[in-house]
Amino acid sequence: MATQQVTPGNSSSKVLDALRGKQVLVTGTTGFLGKVVLEKLIRAVPDIGGIHLLIRGNKRHPDARSRFLNEIATSSVFERLRAEDSEAFENFVDDKIHCITGEVTEPCFGLPARDFSSIAAGLDAVINSAASVNFREELDKALTINTLCLDNIAELAASNRDLAVIQVSTCYVNGMNAGQVTESVIKPAGEAIPRSESGYFETDELINLLEDKIADVRSRYSGRALEKKLVELGIQEANRYGWSDTYTFTKWLGEQRLMKALSGRSLTIVRPSIIESALEEPAPGWIEGVKVADAIILAYAREKVTLFPGKRSGVIDVIPVDLVANGIILSLAEALSEQAAHRIYQCCSGSSNPITLGEFIDHLMAESKSHYAEYDQLFYRQPTKPFVAVNRRLFDAVVGGVRIPLRLTDRVLKLLGNTRELKMLRNLDTTRSLATIFGFYTAPDYIFRNDELMALSARMGGLDQALFPVDARQIDWSMYLRKIHLAGLNRYALKERKLYSLRSARDRKKKAA
Repeated sequence: MATQQVTPGNSSSKVLDALRGKQVLVTGTTGFLGKVVLEKLIRAVPDIGGIHLLIRGNKRHPDARSRFLNEIATSSVFERLRAEDSEAFENFVDDKIHCITGEVTEPCFGLPARDFSSIAAGLDAVINSAASVNFREELDKALTINTLCLDNIAELAASNRDLAVIQVSTCYVNGMNAGQVTESVIKPAGEAIPRSESGYFETDELINLLEDKIADVRSRYSGRALEKKLVELGIQEANRYGWSDTYTFTKWLGEQRLMKALSGRSLTIVRPSIIESALEEPAPGWIEGVKVADAIILAYAREKVTLFPGKRSGVIDVIPVDLVANGIILSLAEALSEQAAHRIYQCCSGSSNPITLGEFIDHLMAESKSHYAEYDQLFYRQPTKPFVAVNRRLFDAVVGGVRIPLRLTDRVLKLLGNTRELKMLRNLDTTRSLATIFGFYTAPDYIFRNDELMALSARMGGLDQALFPVDARQIDWSMYLRKIHLAGLNRYALKERKLYSLRSARDRKKKAA
C-alpha cells in the first residue's frame, strides 16, 4: 500500500477541501486510536484550521498543554513527522494545536459556562474517541464515560447547531446477535427495550433503573467488596439485555442516547472492530499497549496459556488502527460537507477479507516456531507447546478437572512449608481469567459488514482512497500477523518508550547560537 505524499497544494481531494480551515475538537488523544487520528490529521491535512484537544490534567501535569507536550507529543506515534520535518511539526503544534484543560464526563467539560459556549461557537466538528475499554469495568464508571458523558457532547452541539459530531463506538455493540451485522441501529439480543419511531431505542428508563441498582449496591458495600459487586452488576445487566460485557453494553447505550439528543442534526457513529497495530501509517506495526488479541498472544509467548475457548472456524474481526483513523477522517469530511444526517459506518475486515480464528492462530504459531528469536521482548524462548482452541464446554471441563487436583496439591505443599504457588496453577488461573474476559470474542457467530463505509470511500474518489485507505482487502494476513503485528508488539508495546522532548531540537539550536 503506497501512500501518496500530501502537500497543501494538492487539490481534487474532497477530504482536504472539506477540512481546509476547519476547527475540530478531538477527545481521547491520550489513548491509542486518538493518537493515530491526531497524527494523521497533522501529517495529511496541513491546511486544517485548528485541532482542539480536550485533556484532563493530572498530578504531574495539571495543565492540558503541559500534559500534551510531555505525555502525548513525546509518543513514538510522531516519529515519522519529526523525521520528515521536525520544524514543520513543531510549528504546527505551536500554531494549530489548542489544548483545553477539562473533563469530558463533567458538565460543560468542567469549564465555566461562558468558556464552554465560546469553545462550542468556534468549532466546526468534534471527534469523541474518549471511552473506557475495560470489558469488566464497574458499572457506574462505565456508564459515566461510555454513556452519560455523551450528554456533554450533545450540549456542545446544542450550543452550536451546525456542529458535526463524530462518535467512535464499536462493532461489538452488536452484542450476542448472530449473523450479518449491517451499519444500522442494533436491536438488543436480550430483554426488550422500547424503540422510538425514529429508530433508536428509548433508554432513559433503563439508565434510571441501572442507577437505582448502583445506588442500592453502594448502600450495602464499601471498599473492594463494592468494586467487585459493581463489576458483577455490570456483567449481570449486560447479559440480561444481550451483551457479553459492560463495555459493549454501555457503548450501545451511548449510541442510543446520542441519537436521541441529536435528532435532526449531524451525527456520525464510527464502529471499529478489534483495533490492532498499524498496517502502514504512521509506521508498520505501530501500537501502544497490549490490546485484545495481544493479551492472549503475550500469555502464550510467556508459556502461560496453551488452551483457550474458541471457534476455529469463526471469523475473528481485526482491523489495523490506521484504517480506522482513515475511516474517522473520511466520515468527518463527509459530515462537514454534506447535509446534516445520522450515519453509521463500520471499520472492519470480516465481510471483505475474513480470517478465521484457526488461521489467526496458525499464522502466529508458525511465526513463533520459526522466528521467535526475532521478537526478543515477546518470546523469551521458543514455545514448546501448541496453542489449542476448543469449544467452551470442553474448555471448562478440562480446566475445571485439572484445577481441582492442582489446588489440593498446592495446599498440601504449603502445609509442608512451600510458600510459592504452583506454576501450573498460576498459569491455569491466568488462562481462566483471560477466557472470562475475551472468550466471547474468540467464538464469533457474526460477520460485520462495511458496505456503507466502502461506498463513502468510493464517493470520495481515487485520490482520497489513496490518501485515506479503509479497504481491508489490502491486508495480506500472513504478512500482517507474522511480520508487521508481532514486530510492532515487540518494538512498541513491550519496550519502554524513548521520551522525546518536543523542544529539544529548538533548544539545542538556541544554545548553539
